[in-house]
Amino acid sequence: MADTKAKIIYTELLKEDLVIIRLVPINGMPKFRTGQWLTIGLPVAAENKIVKRAYSIASHAENRDYFEFVIRWVRKPLPGRVTTELFYLSVGDEVLLGDPTGEDLIIEKKLPNGQPDNRRVVCVGGGTGLAPFIAFAHHFHDTNDKRQLVILHGASYVDELSYKRLLTDFENESLDKGPDKWNFKYRAAISRPKEFYNRSWNGHVGRVESFFKENEQGASPLDKLVGEKVTPENTRLYICGYQGTIDGVMDYVADRGFVNRDNPHKDGTFEVKYESYG
Repeated sequence: MADTKAKIIYTELLKEDLVIIRLVPINGMPKFRTGQWLTIGLPVAAENKIVKRAYSIASHAENRDYFEFVIRWVRKPLPGRVTTELFYLSVGDEVLLGDPTGEDLIIEKKLPNGQPDNRRVVCVGGGTGLAPFIAFAHHFHDTNDKRQLVILHGASYVDELSYKRLLTDFENESLDKGPDKWNFKYRAAISRPKEFYNRSWNGHVGRVESFFKENEQGASPLDKLVGEKVTPENTRLYICGYQGTIDGVMDYVADRGFVNRDNPHKDGTFEVKYESYG
């Protein structure tokens, strides 16, 4: 399919290098699945051509009004060609969108035998790798999915916790309604707690994968959060971020029997789905 034009309808600058953007395709919203990604293309004047980059969709498939993205402006070692152009755009400007694609983070609802998969879903987002899990949260909420959903987000600085208010509100709603109605938990980790800008942070410190690190009694912060030992029998993991984050989580959970598509069980199944962006 050819790329389609889309118009920017909303931008929210979270900090100088982090932005939320909403786009509406001019020809109407295509069908897509929660957890997919697409390319955004922009003309780069210096190169006299359209340059495209892939971005996870932060909105869910039930939202037919717009696509939402949370995008970091790549500035080191060299400024990103597409993100630099994106950060200078305004509401009303146009970009090119590719078709939604990607199977790596599609939400599984059934076990291999066809029975419903009622296991807890734990999502691990590093930086802007949180994006698909914002879509997960909205999707679980709007489709009345009764499974427990846990979102873990890692960032260097407190102002990079891009959807903290939304996810905190979701957790408060879960506390109000009760877990039988809406079962949601959110925790964030700040990896640079000693820096002055993070002085107000009193939550989890370290990289996001450290939620899986066991103490001397064999319990991890995630185990304590959900009230039981997290195993492949009761939990599925979805990870989005740098390869180091994915490898870090696998290092902690492999001893518990978790595997991903690179090293599946003998029957071809696996409990950890991931998408790496470098």
